[in-house]
Amino acid sequence: MFNNPRYTTKGVTERIPIELQIFMWSAIDTMEVKRKDYLQVFKLYAENVDGWSVQIVEHTQEQPNYKKKFKLNAVDPICEKVYVIDDESHSTMLLAEEY
Repeated sequence: MFNNPRYTTKGVTERIPIELQIFMWSAIDTMEVKRKDYLQVFKLYAENVDGWSVQIVEHTQEQPNYKKKFKLNAVDPICEKVYVIDDESHSTMLLAEEY
């Protein structure tokens, strides 16, 4: 899974910085699970830590159950839900509202 051509939708391209897109692809690539689900979910939101804005990236999948939370420095944190879907011929990163 996820070892095929990768695409992003117009919404992702316009609203998610390329650095964050690359980070999410990397999070999928480095998952420590026996099997990756065809649907990967990323919840992006901001937290205030000691007066600083922090980008939170919460990565989950349903089968098998997986959840990992990342904290990244960010000037302008993004608040979005992003899906990455693998259909065996290609993988697509899209905003939840584009599904």
